[in-house]
Amino acid sequence: MKMIKNTMMLIALALSAPILADDTTTTPDANAAPATVEEIASGVCAGCHSVDGNSVIPMNPILAGQHAEYITKQLIDFKATESNPPKRNSPIMSSMVAALSLEDMKKLGEYYAKQKANPNQVATDTDEKLIATGKILYHGGNIGNGVPACASCHGPTGSGIPPRYPAIAGQHMEYTLTQLGLFNTGDRANDNSVMQKVITRMSGQEKRAVSAYIATMR
Repeated sequence: MKMIKNTMMLIALALSAPILADDTTTTPDANAAPATVEEIASGVCAGCHSVDGNSVIPMNPILAGQHAEYITKQLIDFKATESNPPKRNSPIMSSMVAALSLEDMKKLGEYYAKQKANPNQVATDTDEKLIATGKILYHGGNIGNGVPACASCHGPTGSGIPPRYPAIAGQHMEYTLTQLGLFNTGDRANDNSVMQKVITRMSGQEKRAVSAYIATMR
């Protein structure tokens, strides 16, 4: 009788094992809340642009205080779709935005627009003559070469005209100069060719001068 009783207990334990296993198994929560914009900014974006968008890396743009619509457009342009390559070429940024939804991009634009900009504090070029030349180009252009004043699109203080023209005052000289070069070669062409028409008329020294001046604008 005792043997029968022990056998029945073993059968009962065996039958209950799968149930106990199911109770203790953890599975991913399909209903987990999506990452907040703050989490995206501090996780995906902070390494290059800092949490508040005030990049300290000269080759990476300062995003704090930038127009929300402009940031959102750039993020969209960096993202490839199933049928089309990204409109703005950057393997690094394309990988960063791959998992972002349109809503994420809009929220990031709004997030950085609310941050207080801390203009470039690094003296990337102390050549006062170069900066003075850049100031003339920025506010008056070069009539002889058909170069319009930068201020006509980006404003006299560099605050930009949303949503099409970005704020550029205090931007890193290195970043600005690099972007002007990309516009010149056609490697950046997501602005309806507006910048290409301007940049091709500027000399290398003029590009450097205006980039240096923009970095000093406050």
